[in-house]
Amino acid sequence: MTKDITEWYASWFDTPYYHILYADRDHTEAQKFMDSLTRYLNLPEQAKILDLACGKGRHSIYLNSLGYDVTGVDLSENSIKYAKRYENDMLHFEVHDMSNPYNAKFDAVFNLFTSFGYFDRSEDNLNTIKAIKENLNEFGFGVIDFMNADYVIDNLVPEDVKTIGGIAFHQKRYVENGQIIKDISFKDDGVDYNFQERVRAKTLSDFEALFEQAGVYLLDVFGDYKLQKFHKTTSERLIMIFK
Repeated sequence: MTKDITEWYASWFDTPYYHILYADRDHTEAQKFMDSLTRYLNLPEQAKILDLACGKGRHSIYLNSLGYDVTGVDLSENSIKYAKRYENDMLHFEVHDMSNPYNAKFDAVFNLFTSFGYFDRSEDNLNTIKAIKENLNEFGFGVIDFMNADYVIDNLVPEDVKTIGGIAFHQKRYVENGQIIKDISFKDDGVDYNFQERVRAKTLSDFEALFEQAGVYLLDVFGDYKLQKFHKTTSERLIMIFK
């Protein structure tokens, strides 16, 4: 029996297998990034932060522990259901499509860990930046933490197998039609699963064009989670601060 998933970001992110495959993400690194980012932005005490595409809420929960008033939103109902167990008076989670404005104003809107560029409709990328702009208050900052597509393509591993919890995830990576694509196949309980991740290979110049269209202003660009200078060929991340 084979199960194919076609609407990938609405379904793959909503499965337990996504979280199994990426269970080894570095939470310490993520927390240090949040420490550095919030210091750099000099956010006020109890600042309101919107975490767009928050997943199960790891960044939101940590930001809340620093004293911020955080709202995490994601398209995945299962992820939000999981995150809601951590809610308190200053931490809330909701199912929401990030290409539409959220009905509130924030001191900062974060879109972290390459949670951009998934949409089949290219206009939704612009709509997302417009939505971020709409959700910022007068002094608010937008932050997009994206992969450095040039670096990723130059260092792409075509194929590997990652075994976690007895499940062998076969991963194939390639570039096609301006997208970085990963095919993921595995078997669990006698069922064959096939998933695909697709992300637009957007570069800094692509984002600059989107920012201009959306009427926002790029303030700074960093190349890693320590907020070091961005280099097109060697930086692993593309972290953009705008307002």
